[in-house]
Amino acid sequence: MSQNKDWDLILQPKPLFFSLGIKDIWEYRDLILLFVKRDIVSQYKQTILGPLWLVIQPLLSTIFLTVIFNYFAKFNSGETPYPIFILSGLAIWNFFSTSFSKTSNIFVSNATIFGKVYFPRLTVPISSIIANHLTFLIQFVILLIVILFYGSTKHYEWHVNLLALIFLPFILISSGLLGMGIGLIVSSLTTKYRDLSFLTGFILQFLMYFSAVAFPISSFNRTYQFIFNLNPVLHLVGFFRACILNSPLPGFYSLLYTAVFILVFLLMGMMIFQKVEKNFMDTV
Repeated sequence: MSQNKDWDLILQPKPLFFSLGIKDIWEYRDLILLFVKRDIVSQYKQTILGPLWLVIQPLLSTIFLTVIFNYFAKFNSGETPYPIFILSGLAIWNFFSTSFSKTSNIFVSNATIFGKVYFPRLTVPISSIIANHLTFLIQFVILLIVILFYGSTKHYEWHVNLLALIFLPFILISSGLLGMGIGLIVSSLTTKYRDLSFLTGFILQFLMYFSAVAFPISSFNRTYQFIFNLNPVLHLVGFFRACILNSPLPGFYSLLYTAVFILVFLLMGMMIFQKVEKNFMDTV
């Protein structure tokens, strides 16, 4: 038999040094699209209201948070109506939190697939982030409708910064990559320590209030503002509000800090993920 046979697929050990595997991911782009379709269909396949939950959830959250923080806690959002302030924060926060929560459960929820056939494992979290864009688009439309409603009452004048809108894709990509990076670390740890998955919901709930989604940090003194500013999600939320509501843009150092934080955690998450995926079937 000839030794020079041309193989369609060659599986070989990954290099010892960290490798992103961009080429492999690109070759499996059709599989990513199939995973995107699977995520969208399966998310609401066995629900009564289906995709309507994408509308109901942010509206109910907005009403609840407005009553708690505006009417009872007396937080002030300035010239921006409080429901718009909340919705603008929830739009980008939900994108980040969904990216994180789905990625943090990658190994456990896809164990049967990972154990049967080879494909680049990073295609799964990437497809989840792409599927999340549909949710963001729907909630973004809801935000625009609410803004136009308040604008029609002549009690609110909406001024959008068209130049700042150019950075909107950057905000989405950054939010998705940050959620993916942290989620990969949590997912890698939960293969061995299952009880860590129970902390995910609590961490997200705490982090939401720590990200100025429900109230402006300008209501606090400088010490607390410094603590809040350590959270990179807060800067992404602020950047998004600046693009949509023409509020002040975060400073250069805030954006630099956020970019470095995302890059570090993304690379760290991918390194840990690639290390764990070699033998995760023995622990899942």
